[in-house]
Amino acid sequence: MSKQWKYLVVKADTGMWGTFKPEDLQEQLDKHGRLGWELVNVVHSMPGYSSPTLIFKREA
Repeated sequence: MSKQWKYLVVKADTGMWGTFKPEDLQEQLDKHGRLGWELVNVVHSMPGYSSPTLIFKREA
């Protein structure tokens, strides 16, 4: 039987104009990693103007 996956989509916290502090992003990544989530993609539709969306997965 093939593996089943759950997915989690999280909008990263950013400041005005889509800027963020690397340590804040690291905190979000660590938080979800401790819960068993693995980052699989980052979608940043308008760099500098929108918040990146983080896509995670883990086994169901």
